[in-house]
Amino acid sequence: MGEADDSLPVPALDPQAGKRRKRPDIISDAIRDRLMSAGLAPGDRVPADWLNPERLGVSRGTLREALKILEFQGLIASKTGPGGGAFVAAIDPDNAIRILDNLFLFEPPSIADIYAIRKLVEPELAATAAADSLSEKAFTALQATIRLYEAEPASSEDEYRQRLAELDFHAELARNSSNRLLGFVAIFLLSLLRDMTVCREIYQLPNPQLRETGLHYQVRLLRAIRQGDPDRARQVMLEHMVEAEKSMLKSAAMRERPKAG
Repeated sequence: MGEADDSLPVPALDPQAGKRRKRPDIISDAIRDRLMSAGLAPGDRVPADWLNPERLGVSRGTLREALKILEFQGLIASKTGPGGGAFVAAIDPDNAIRILDNLFLFEPPSIADIYAIRKLVEPELAATAAADSLSEKAFTALQATIRLYEAEPASSEDEYRQRLAELDFHAELARNSSNRLLGFVAIFLLSLLRDMTVCREIYQLPNPQLRETGLHYQVRLLRAIRQGDPDRARQVMLEHMVEAEKSMLKSAAMRERPKAG
């Protein structure tokens, strides 16, 4: 038997879908696939022979472009000098969220689109928190976000900060979820809400009723989580999302209503 070929496999071009892909994109995907199959962890050095242009059958320029793509994606980091090279990097979740946000930068989803998903995701997030028995540290962090908007706002700026703090409650719940994928999706939806111009303007409008409603649901939710009642937590969060959607859609409609001349 001959020696096993451990060179980096380069995916063949799909004659239909892949024919327009550039060579650096194909090479970066091949390197990414090998990182995954080899089980390398953040901080591990990428073996130099994996990045040999001759073994890859590409020019040095093409390889440099492929590595730049992987660096932009946050998968590798390059170090120069003694002990330098390419190393596997840990992707920052915040950076990943920002990249996803940019997908919708010029064609943002509607408020209804976002809440259609929030009504599915957040109740399960709440149920998971109740079933998992959140740590005291995580529970205290949730309580702390509520305290930021318990008091009456002193100004419009203060009210805006309180509205963002209300979103922080949901983000804190997501960050402490044992289901990382569920938490990531929830935080992504919250990020979309924060970035949308219409939502920013709505959050700046005086709306004491919405603040009181949010407090009401979140206090009930904390009780359900503390009692370890997943079904109750799921139901409370669903009610919260339904009411929040109604309020946001109503505010958005009022915002678009033409002013009397």
